Amino acid sequence: MSYLCSPIFTHIMEYKYTEAVLPNGIRLIHKEKPGEIAHLVLMVETGTRDELAYENGLAHFVEHTIFKGTQSRKAYHILSCLDNVGGDLNAFTTKEETCIQATFLKQHYKRSLDLFADIAFHSTFPENELAKEKEVILDEINSYLDSPSDEIYDLFEEMVFKGHPLSRNILGTTELVKGFHRQDILDFMAHNYSTDQMILASIGDISFKEFERLAMKYFGEQPAHLINKKREVYNGYVPENRTETRNNHLSHCMIGGIAPEFCSPLKMPIVMLNNVLGGPAMSSRLGLNIREKYGFAYSIESQYTAYSDTGLISVYMGVDPDSLERAIELVHKEIDKLCQQKLGTLQLHHAKQQLIGQVALSYESGMNELLGVTRSLLMGEPIEYMDDIIRKVEAVSADDILDVANRVFDKGQLSRIVFNGN
Repeated sequence: MSYLCSPIFTHIMEYKYTEAVLPNGIRLIHKEKPGEIAHLVLMVETGTRDELAYENGLAHFVEHTIFKGTQSRKAYHILSCLDNVGGDLNAFTTKEETCIQATFLKQHYKRSLDLFADIAFHSTFPENELAKEKEVILDEINSYLDSPSDEIYDLFEEMVFKGHPLSRNILGTTELVKGFHRQDILDFMAHNYSTDQMILASIGDISFKEFERLAMKYFGEQPAHLINKKREVYNGYVPENRTETRNNHLSHCMIGGIAPEFCSPLKMPIVMLNNVLGGPAMSSRLGLNIREKYGFAYSIESQYTAYSDTGLISVYMGVDPDSLERAIELVHKEIDKLCQQKLGTLQLHHAKQQLIGQVALSYESGMNELLGVTRSLLMGEPIEYMDDIIRKVEAVSADDILDVANRVFDKGQLSRIVFNGN
């Protein structure tokens, strides 16, 4: 067993990020890295939780409609700008961020930055295009409602964060989306899109000096728009159990509760706890002891979602209705083990190896790395490199995991939602 004392990884050589701030408050980060492929991200600290009740779905609607035309480009020209040179342009909305992202050949930095600045600051939101995009989003809402395994996640957050903006569905509702107009978009962006809450991030084979020059050319002349935005802090969690009957072949269940926020010193032990319990590996405890041993659930997993001021840890499973109660019992049995028994030396070592390997593999995708680093900066954390992550993982003890398991899996603080199938 002497190998347990050796380091999990030797030192990993990494290229470093360089940071700067434009005069208007937009932050820049760039990693100069050899290769033909470059990645670009513009992330804004605005999401669903920044909406007012009657605006629910508007942050997501903005993300869709910024591609529908600018003062100098029609929708076709926006969508074909990177397509025509083999690049990929996309965007997404979360409860706390809106993001535009692109991957392209390194010679197309100028084209990409020009496009990003144009759609971020010069979109015109023509009403005829908004009407068409509403139909796309309504189809997206209906598609999600047709998938109970997706819907239950949103209903669980709605139940846990009841009465708080974090409870709102990112897509919004059919009624609200139908009622959105151009002026609603302009008002929302004016109240929420602050230049000092934007990060322009890049990985690619150009110097930081050149990246900064191009960023200044396309983003630097944009006037500063600074907003003293204060989000409603989440508190007042009350556990709840809910059961609904659905016309589904499977029963779907989620069990979980509140967990610490993104910047909490407990985050790494929770991440490791979640990984051991039901993370992405097929050898997780839920996967082995419920899916493999009993064959009860084709899909079973745990998830830790960290927000700026709170977090959520949960277990999801889709099971045959006849096996539901037994499966729930087994989930609680695995949770109880983690609350009552410390991981052994070998178990802890394997858990650390597994987590570090997963992070290293995810960083093989430059875009995954860039999105993670950018979100961390928005949350107020410094840039972390693989060596930093390895040190944090290696510092986690079995006592840390046991302690955090008892914090987040207190039986009296767990909520549950069940979709009963037929």
